[in-house]
Amino acid sequence: MKTTRLITLVALLIIHSCQNRIGKDCDSKVIEVTATAYNSLEYQTSPNPQITAFGDSLKPGLNYIAVSRDLLDSGLVHNTKVKIEGFDELFVVKDKMNKRWRKRIDIYMGLDVDKAKNWGKKKVSIEFCSPEKDAMAN
Repeated sequence: MKTTRLITLVALLIIHSCQNRIGKDCDSKVIEVTATAYNSLEYQTSPNPQITAFGDSLKPGLNYIAVSRDLLDSGLVHNTKVKIEGFDELFVVKDKMNKRWRKRIDIYMGLDVDKAKNWGKKKVSIEFCSPEKDAMAN
């Protein structure tokens, strides 16, 4: 019985580890950006704060980010998985920021304004796969 539990636990840890990797078969890029946080509230975004600039619906509790438009040209495009320094889980690009921002990401924090304010503004490294190599692998 204990052996079965141990094997199950090890299998779950391996699965969890694999889900939180960018991927080893890709052309991984690491860049430093300024990271802020935002909420799906009208005064922070738009009159329809649950809909992103890409047309996706935001759902509190999911790991989404918005990216500055200059980063789109760097390969950080819609639905790209991103590893952010300081977090164990991956985030997905689901939104894009106003044109005035450069080299910046905005971490989605649902409706929790205090959590977003506590995050503040930080310089972090992010890692993501370049789409060129991913496309060639398919």
